[in-house]
Amino acid sequence: MTTERFMGDHGGPGFEDSLDYVTVFIGEQLLGLPIGRVQDVFIATRITPVPLAPREIVGLLNLRGRIVTAISMRERMGQPAAPEPQEAGACELVAVGIDQGGEAFALIVDKVGEVMRLERATYEPVPVHLDRGWAGLAKGVHRLDDRLLVVLDVDAILNIELPIAA
Repeated sequence: MTTERFMGDHGGPGFEDSLDYVTVFIGEQLLGLPIGRVQDVFIATRITPVPLAPREIVGLLNLRGRIVTAISMRERMGQPAAPEPQEAGACELVAVGIDQGGEAFALIVDKVGEVMRLERATYEPVPVHLDRGWAGLAKGVHRLDDRLLVVLDVDAILNIELPIAA
């Protein structure tokens, strides 16, 4: 088996020299989810709360016949709750679908951006001055021209500590 180098039309860097992300926002902060971990993006309208669940777990929803655990990225990242919608009945939540270990999860975010392809050369480890709560959920960062893209660690996000039953 051979490994082929994918080159652009002008002999530029190939796919192995880049990293692809689905970008999402929590407030004004740009975050990146590795594209290989994202199953879909959808609007979650009917979420059933789960009694006694950790506060990060918004509830359960039915997505095309699958039970999906909805996780609030605002809560997970220690951010205040989003402002309530102005219109009555305007409770549509933007979600990014993730599968892990045969289980389906929906990461509830403020909004979804675009798919970004960034060069590996711009990737850096998590900065020491990044908030400790965020640093525990990040794999690294990309410094863009006008902002910082925090690359999220999906495994760390889904590792929610459950209370021990008495």
